[in-house]
Amino acid sequence: MSEKLAKFVEELSTLSVLEAAELVKMLEEKWGVSAAAPVAMVAGGAAAAAAEPVEEKTEFDVVIKDPGAKKIDVIKVIRQLTSLGLGEAKALAETAGGKILTGVGKDAAMDAKKKLDEAGANIVIE
Repeated sequence: MSEKLAKFVEELSTLSVLEAAELVKMLEEKWGVSAAAPVAMVAGGAAAAAAEPVEEKTEFDVVIKDPGAKKIDVIKVIRQLTSLGLGEAKALAETAGGKILTGVGKDAAMDAKKKLDEAGANIVIE
């Protein structure tokens, strides 16, 4: 491979997926060709789906599926994570599908899941 091409490949390797997709569109318009047509025939609709930008989820819900055997420990953790009173925390712990936290960041959701898992609850992050 020539030095010029190697340098070009190195430069292209620094592009993000979105930038690479934008570059493909620009080249298709400039040269009047479609790079997606042969790929679409081979890969089906996967090529079109890959070209669409995917929004990264930034807000998560912490949902209880089952309080487990140590319900009292789970209630204590729910009270630590929220501003709920004892009765409300108990009702939430006993409600499968109940949202303990809503619209929190990934770190907060993972931290809450870890604490609730350690208390014995079955938790999912949505």
